[in-house]
Amino acid sequence: MSVALITGASKGIGRAIAGQLAARGHDVWLVARNEAQLQQAALEIEKQYAVKARYFAADLSRPGAPAEVFDWCRSSGEDVHVLVNNAGYGLSGPFEQYGLQDHLDMMHVNMDAVVALTHLFLPQLKKQQRAYILNIASSAGYQATPYLSIYAGTKAFVRLFSRGLRAELKGTGVSITCVNPGATDTAFVDRAQVGQKGRDLAKKVQMTPEAVAKTAVAALFAGKTEIITGAINKLGAFLVWLLPKKVVENSAAKIYQ
Repeated sequence: MSVALITGASKGIGRAIAGQLAARGHDVWLVARNEAQLQQAALEIEKQYAVKARYFAADLSRPGAPAEVFDWCRSSGEDVHVLVNNAGYGLSGPFEQYGLQDHLDMMHVNMDAVVALTHLFLPQLKKQQRAYILNIASSAGYQATPYLSIYAGTKAFVRLFSRGLRAELKGTGVSITCVNPGATDTAFVDRAQVGQKGRDLAKKVQMTPEAVAKTAVAALFAGKTEIITGAINKLGAFLVWLLPKKVVENSAAKIYQ
């Protein structure tokens, strides 16, 4: 039985990805901050899909947390076949509204943990005939986004890191896919403290976590390099490419200011 490790797996897109992988017969190892939610997710997955679901509570904003996750996985004696770097969050509003540590914590989760977990697990993944890494970025990573500037920057990093490393791993058995969701019906807007205008717009175009997860997992096993979920989000990315940057940035500023 192959094993899939999913970060940010207690709810939202991560929880839905865990379900999609379990439905394909993978045992799932779940990582997130909230132990009670993880336990509930593991129980539900085991009951519904008849696979093993283990969980480990870890705050990936702490620099040492990725190594703790790796050691926990290694202690089982089983190898990970699928690594899903899904954990992430945003902070909206003026840059100076938040303390420096708030920004750094978000960067640790969105970027540093992705790099650390990939670096820790890659030797193990390369030993296998076929293995997969799924990195969850965002459609926000295709443009500079005023009042969501650091979040957008972190997701641009994830996208470019994924593409670059995928090229480096050509000829190995490891395939990397980067998925860029747009607005999704999760708790993102609450934690990011998105204003009412942004919330109202998101409600009009948002996808369900299940729809995003289904598309993401299908793309992963199809060996896709990079995808944007949803037709509206694909159109948005095209317009970002087509229109002058100042027009795009001014439009984004009106949404998140």
